[in-house]
Amino acid sequence: MIGQTISHYRVIERPQYFYFFMSFLIGVVVIYGFGPMVNRRLNHPSHPKPFLLTIHAVIFSAWVVFYMVQSALVRSGNVRIHRVVGWFGVALGVAIPVVGTITAVTMRRFDLLDPDLARRAPLLRTALLDLTSFTIPFALAIYWRTNPELHRRLMLIASCALTAAAFVRFPAILHSWPWFYVGVDLLVLLGVLRDLIVSRRVHPVYLGALPALILAQVTIMNTILHFWR
Repeated sequence: MIGQTISHYRVIERPQYFYFFMSFLIGVVVIYGFGPMVNRRLNHPSHPKPFLLTIHAVIFSAWVVFYMVQSALVRSGNVRIHRVVGWFGVALGVAIPVVGTITAVTMRRFDLLDPDLARRAPLLRTALLDLTSFTIPFALAIYWRTNPELHRRLMLIASCALTAAAFVRFPAILHSWPWFYVGVDLLVLLGVLRDLIVSRRVHPVYLGALPALILAQVTIMNTILHFWR
């Protein structure tokens, strides 16, 4: 019995298990958030969308799949393949803020052309915050790619940041408007909780990134509330 308990704890303690679970959880969040509206808004939209939106969706979906594959490779011990595939992730990660910014500006202009869409069009600064929240930890993760402890946490934070667009599409009963960013923070807090359980301390990456992320989110949410007042 004691041996089984120790073995079970070691499974929980191993980071490759935790980050594989987190990649799967992020995938579930994205599918749940975007799933119901993909067919309705992309294939049968009430207002035809620019093709750029489809490119945007493909690139962002590719990142979620990439993160899951990379976590699975580490989980299975294929670190060498993980590093090779990582260079594809660098290109994909660079494309996200570029395509994301162009798409955000294009869609903002597109929505404002229609009075019906303009009343519920997302603010441009919200999209830019989400892109910045991804880009900074992603860039730092690439810079510290040879340091696993820094790299894996920064990649987690970057991937969590992209889920904001999925959380905002959750049913209203699951979050009160506009507090959808709480979902993003809860995902990151799972990383904090894991550190507290395993090492009894919070890693400096979380100590620096999470407060900055929450401060930026609160600022944006305050702007949203003022805009919709």
